[in-house]
Amino acid sequence: MERVAIFVDVQNVYYTSRQTYRKNFDYNAFWRKATANRQVVKAFAYAVERGDSKQREFQNILRAIGFEVKLKPFIQRADGSAKGDWDVGITIDMMDAASEADTLILVSGDGDFSILCNRLTEQSGKKVEVYGVPALTAASLMQSASEFVPIDQQLLLG
Repeated sequence: MERVAIFVDVQNVYYTSRQTYRKNFDYNAFWRKATANRQVVKAFAYAVERGDSKQREFQNILRAIGFEVKLKPFIQRADGSAKGDWDVGITIDMMDAASEADTLILVSGDGDFSILCNRLTEQSGKKVEVYGVPALTAASLMQSASEFVPIDQQLLLG
């Protein structure tokens, strides 16, 4: 059975789905599609911790689906800008999981992951599936993926 590891950039998929479709990503539909006839060896959802109860409920839903939720504190800088991305953490976890998985599944549209996808496919011989909102996914990321799966109505709520 094919072994998969899943990595979801929660902030990216939230904002790209809302901006393009005005809908939320359906994590249950995604899980069914991504894991069908496959063995999940790791599944991470990377989020920013803002400390509100609605967010904690959402994180518990992700855990019930099968994700390990990794949280990073939301940092508001003095100049008004904010910091809270998981790019380095996702990269490290994907590199670490490459020895255990045949296929790595990344849910993000962030072009910064193109280099990582190229490294995993070319040097490690791994398959990398990228799920992203087509209109807001970097062309370089789509091209570097072994397979690009568009987030469309089938993967959205409501």
